[in-house]
Amino acid sequence: MDYYFGSYAETEIHEVMLKDAVRTESYRDCFYLNKDFFKDKIVLDVGCGTGILSMFAAKSGAKHVYAVDNSTIILKAKEIVQRNGLSDKITFIRGEVEHIQLPVETVDCIVSEWMGYFLLFEGMFDSVITARDRWLAPDGIMAPSYANIQIAGLEDADWVNDKYHFWNDVYGFDYSCMKGTFLDDGQVDIARKDSIISEPFVIKELALDSITPPELDFKTPFTLKFTKKARLHALCGWFDIRFDFPAPGATPVFFSTGPAATPTHWKQTTFVLDGALDVDTGSVLEGVFECKKSKENARELEVVVEYVVPASGEKKRQTFTVR
Repeated sequence: MDYYFGSYAETEIHEVMLKDAVRTESYRDCFYLNKDFFKDKIVLDVGCGTGILSMFAAKSGAKHVYAVDNSTIILKAKEIVQRNGLSDKITFIRGEVEHIQLPVETVDCIVSEWMGYFLLFEGMFDSVITARDRWLAPDGIMAPSYANIQIAGLEDADWVNDKYHFWNDVYGFDYSCMKGTFLDDGQVDIARKDSIISEPFVIKELALDSITPPELDFKTPFTLKFTKKARLHALCGWFDIRFDFPAPGATPVFFSTGPAATPTHWKQTTFVLDGALDVDTGSVLEGVFECKKSKENARELEVVVEYVVPASGEKKRQTFTVR
């Protein structure tokens, strides 16, 4: 088993995800608020983990749930489902969706909690696409069904000082070699709502029922319009998720991982500029944001940000890794 699937065998990561109320309750609401839709449906849970989504589906009236995972956590999931009296409704299949077989030709719904930092870290959605293309019925749905990635300008000198400049002088000693890759990596941390100094800009939209793996890599021009006079330290990134249903009277479900929303375990991913920029209310920062899978490790992301300094017109380019 590779490191990725091995990491999901540990209890701690599942505890973090289950305790993320925004995440878990959104999936719960997707099922419990739409029981009429899920009644007698066949559901496929890709990357089932401890089986919580499969049990939500079963409790919502699904005819049967096929729960797939390639991690040994599936053994615990089987025990959990048995303890909760749902073994007759949920069948577990261990393996990768690229290589397993299902005992049915099609499913009515594919549910998966595949999202990573900055949405696409971990590269799990490629496997969900494979499952979709192999088994989803023509009138089937994806849960979630839509996602987007957004960025906004961030001002937070205290955060930069704490994470970066701190190493310049540690009790009188030069620790600058410990700065590491702060300016080269996307920083996963909670951004304060009041640190956002521009309108958000959507750099990627994903229709999850039709997007293809090559389309997960993208290059998007952006314009950030600043809402206050400030110093721009970084670009802050996050994603939004939506569950839509075609049935009349169905209840859509939405959640955001942005700074203005309730914090989640995904936090935000911040790309720190190599020099702060002074910006005025109503001024703009124009640039291009590129995101693609890393050549060295397809579960990591390579990000390139090109932008024009508003005051001087100087063109800048920075590269980052999300890992």
